[in-house]
Formats: sequence, C-alpha cells, structure tokens
Amino acid sequence: MSSRGPGTRATHQALPPAMRDAVDGFAVHLAQVRNRSAHTVRAYVADLVSLLDHAVRMGCTAPADLDLGVLRSWLAKQRTTGAASSSSARRAAAARTFSGWAHRSGLLATDVAAPLATPKTRRELPVVLRADQVAALVEAPGRNRPTTPGHDGPPAGPHDAFSTGAPSAPTTGGASPQVDPADEAVLSRDRALLELLYATGARISEVCGLDTTDVDRERLVIRVLGKGNRERTVPYGLPAQRAVDSWLAAGRPALAGPDSGRALFLGARGGRLHPTTARRIVAGYARAAGLPPTSPHGLRHSAATHLLDGGADLRAVQELLGHSSLASTQIYTHVSVERLRTAYRQAHPRA
Repeated sequence: MSSRGPGTRATHQALPPAMRDAVDGFAVHLAQVRNRSAHTVRAYVADLVSLLDHAVRMGCTAPADLDLGVLRSWLAKQRTTGAASSSSARRAAAARTFSGWAHRSGLLATDVAAPLATPKTRRELPVVLRADQVAALVEAPGRNRPTTPGHDGPPAGPHDAFSTGAPSAPTTGGASPQVDPADEAVLSRDRALLELLYATGARISEVCGLDTTDVDRERLVIRVLGKGNRERTVPYGLPAQRAVDSWLAAGRPALAGPDSGRALFLGARGGRLHPTTARRIVAGYARAAGLPPTSPHGLRHSAATHLLDGGADLRAVQELLGHSSLASTQIYTHVSVERLRTAYRQAHPRA
C-alpha cells in the first residue's frame, strides 16, 4: 500500500500470506469503514506490521495464532527500545483495534487484545504563542520580499532564508529589485494561510483541503471537513478576510494552472498546497520572526487558548476546533490557568 514507508513495505512483503492479507484488510477497514485519516491509517498499519513481524518471530504463521502473550511481548519490546509512552499507548490502541476487527471478521476465535491495558501517558501542555508573537508571525510575509521566482516546496525569497535559519539580507542603495509576480503571489498566499490558520484554529490538513467554494466571504465563515468526514462551519475575522480577499483577487490567479481545480491554497506550481509544505512555511516564518519553534498546530493551540483567555465558552471552542470530546478541549483551560499562575508569580508582591 502507498501509505507505508519503505521499511514497513518490505517487512509487510516478508510476512506469511495470511498475515499480509490481514494487514491489507485492516487498512481498508480503517480507511473506508472507520473513515480514519490517512495519517492514522499509516500509523496503525505500521504498528500492525511490526506486531505481526514480532509474532512471526515467535512462531506464529497466521492471525489465528495471536494471543495476549504475543501482544504483551511485542509492547514490552517496544518499551525496551525507548519508545515514548504516547507511542506505546498508540500501539496498544492499534493492537486492540486490529484484534476487535479480526475477531468480527473471523480471523481470531476471540478478541485477544480485550484485556490489554493502555500505558498511561503524561499529557504535555501545548506551547502557546502570545498575541503579539502571533501578530509578528502573520505579518512576517510582508517584511521580506523575494527577488527570485518561487517554486514548489518552500518558495524562493524568505523561504530560502528559512532553510538556513537566517533572514535574507536587505537590499541597500540603488534601484529596487524587480519582484517576480509569482513571488508576490506566494507572499499573498502565505499571509492568507497564516491569518486563516490562526483565525479559525483549523487543522493544517483542513485548511489545505479547502476549496474556494468553502469560503463564504459574505458571512465570514469557512466550511471545514474534519476528522471522520465531519463537516463544521468556522468563523474568521476581518484581518483574515482582507488577506484571503487579496489572495483570491491577485495572488491565486498568478499561480493557478491546469491542476489547480477549486483548491483555495496553491503551491508554486499551481497544484493544491500540500500540508507538509504548509508546515514548512509556518516554521520558516516563525524562525525569521525570531519566535519559538512553531507549527500550524501551534497556531491552533494559540487560537484556542486566546479564545478561552478572552472569555469564550468551552463548548463553543470545542465546536470551533471540531473536537468530538470535550476532554480534548479542556487541556486549553489548563494552559490558561498555567499562564495566569505564571503571571501571578511574576507580578504579585506576595506570590
């Protein structure tokens, strides 16, 4: 399957036929029945291939040979290699999901993973930018103007500087350099991308998956297709509106090509902007602005925390972020309390 890396693919091919068929059937189940994201399918498939490879080394030749001892042995081996507790928890979840599916499919006589305990994980609080840091980030595309044409991947100009961690040297004296229209378009796209990520708190995959028809410029909302194909409507503000309007009016037409379709955000060659490239764009501008390491998910964390700091209702933030469980949203209340505690310790004379 294309979702597997080279190592996983080779290990999969070396499994006994019954094991290979089980992996393929499980992948189809995750993608088409459970509607899991490509990232989740890839992770679970890699975990299952690792588990079945371990089982083969213990003498198993088919899924029916699996038992709780094999599963626990596999998880114990993962821990001895230094796997993080979060990775161990995901692997246990993958094993339980596979075991339940294999039992229902008749590949296992019983759900052997049902008694499998989930390793406890310590949930780290997300890193959150201050409001002034976010402002510096979203305004960064206007500070460095590229002087060479953009291309796929991090475009030329400021993005070249990002690869070295240093901003481009400013032009001093003489006539202003000619700015390629494609580079102007890339700057316009980057500004709109950063503004929309922070304004909506949407996931990077959701923003990169937007079509132009998903943007309601009259009501200032976007229609987002989230995890599990759940659709939600998310508002955005005037700064994002101005950036998106500018991108649609002048930037996008300069990059659009035969492969653009209705994609809202385009790569420098005209295709839909890939999330990996978008992550590189965000990280690059953060470095250029002298900010802590920042990802699109960091902007999502920042948007949620700033909303709660401003008095937004927790349920409203949950709906905006597209969390299926309120427990996922409640971590941002801990972030807000911790920020308040830090400010108190720094400012109160008897803290």
